[in-house]
Parts: sequence; structure tokens; C-alpha cells
Amino acid sequence: MLSLRDVRKSFGALEAVAGVSFEVPKGSCFGLLGPNGAGKTTTISMIVGCLDPDSGEVALNGQKVWLRGYAAKRNIGFVPQEMAIYEDLNAYDNLRFFGALCDVTGSSLKTATERVLEIVGLTDRARDPSRTYSGGMKRRLNMAVALLHNPCLLVLDEPTVGVDPQSRNSIFETLEALRSEGTTILYTTHYMEEVERLCDHVAVMDHGKVIACDSIAAISKLLPTDHLVLVELEEGSPPLSADPPVKLSRDGDRLEAEMSDLNRDLPKLIGWLQSQGIRFVGVRSQEASLEAVFLHLTGRNLRD
Repeated sequence: MLSLRDVRKSFGALEAVAGVSFEVPKGSCFGLLGPNGAGKTTTISMIVGCLDPDSGEVALNGQKVWLRGYAAKRNIGFVPQEMAIYEDLNAYDNLRFFGALCDVTGSSLKTATERVLEIVGLTDRARDPSRTYSGGMKRRLNMAVALLHNPCLLVLDEPTVGVDPQSRNSIFETLEALRSEGTTILYTTHYMEEVERLCDHVAVMDHGKVIACDSIAAISKLLPTDHLVLVELEEGSPPLSADPPVKLSRDGDRLEAEMSDLNRDLPKLIGWLQSQGIRFVGVRSQEASLEAVFLHLTGRNLRD
């Protein structure tokens, strides 16, 4: 569907994208993750044809995507992080304007407008000036614009920034419905829980390179530990004075232990705490999160 092969882009002495390669399977929702400065925005700009790579190739269904590659770009819908609507116009007029830019006119435009308004849930407010919309409604109108020409690839850059939980969930449901209908989605976000809910594949970028690319399940196995065990200690518990049997971190009266085998390592930890004379009031286990894997791979939080 979408393929990037050894894509590179520099700005003066800065190599923002340093040989990025990955493929987005048809009908998938693909997450592109990386801390600030990782090269995501430059990569997305080349995917949607706003920038040409210095070398390498971006292709959609075998067609090269580039600044003047209009044939390929007609099959891409882009939802940017910044609002790309005219707030003095209502939803209908915004869609008519952007439809004309995509050569969607006449009865085709009318049908497409009604279709995308229904998809994003704005039919009832379509005649109201978009400046009266909530942040979430503006985001949904942004998405409607990107869907107007029925693209086979939808690219979203931080589409839920600044929206309320109800609107965020509405966006998720829209994307899940689009994916079930065959639309391929490329999704970037700062929220790991969104990736875990929506995406089946993910690429992690850092310093202009892809450092991991696989299914969510396979990426999760890159963390040396499979489970995190949280131990709530009695208030005022003494310091830990001996080498623990597993990797531990302590924050006040809370311990976080990393374990690769719960059946083997948890009894060791409990016995060690008892030998230390340290009492605890609760123990719970959870599988290692995608955020923990991300930190392990990059050494940085996604928001850094």
C-alpha cells in the first residue's frame, strides 16, 4: 500500500530523516511514534507530498509520491495537527471549498458532503459557522475535509490534541469504522493508549531513524521484562538494605518490580521483602505497556 525506501531529508547540516524504510499494509491502522525532534513531521510531510525527499522513495500503490505527483496525492487525505478550516464558513461551505480544490464538484460534491458529514457526526450542525463549534467538532470537520475525495490512505497528525473525552471517543469510533471499510490509516499521537486501541502495526522513530517496526504484539516483546509488579508498602516502611532478586524502583511507599516470569520471580520478591522485615499491603501485576517499551527503545518519553 504505502512504502518508504531509504528516505532521507536534510536541512542544511541537520539530517532530519536518515534512511527511513517501512511499509503500511493495506487496510491497516499504522502508528508512527517518536519523541519531539525524531523526524516524524518531516517524514509525514514527504508521505503526503508537501516535501520531496533528498533521496529514497515514497510510493502509494506503486505510484511515486512527490511535491508535483498529483496522481498519487489524490489518493491521500491529510488531517494536520493545526486546524485547516475556515472558521467564518459553516461545514457545508468549508467542504464545498475544499471539494473544489480536489476537483469534486456538482452532484458528486453534494453526495460526498452528505456522506462525510454523516461519518463525522456533524449533519445537525452543518449550517452553523464553524467558529461556534467545540474543539472536538472542529477536529471532526478537519477529518471530514480529508475524507471528502474518498482517499485510500488517511494520514492523521495528533488528531485528538485539545479535544474532550467524548469527542476523542467519537474520533476513535470513526477511524475504526473507516478501517473496517478498507481505509488505510497512518496515525501519529502522543497518547500511547490511542495507539494500543487503534493500531495493529507501529514504527518507532528516534534521531531520524526507524528503530523498531512491527505489530503491536511483537513490539511489546522488545522489553526485557514481560510484567510489572506494583507493591504497596506499609506507610513509613524502612529503606531497602540488600540486593533485591529482581530489578526494583521505589517511590515512597510504592515499589515497581520488573519480572520476566511471574511464577518464578514473584515468590522470590515476596520472600526477600519478608526477610527484610518489610510489610506490604497490596500487590498487583500488569503487562508491560507500550509506553514502557518506548522508553526502553528511545530512553525518552514521547512528550520529551
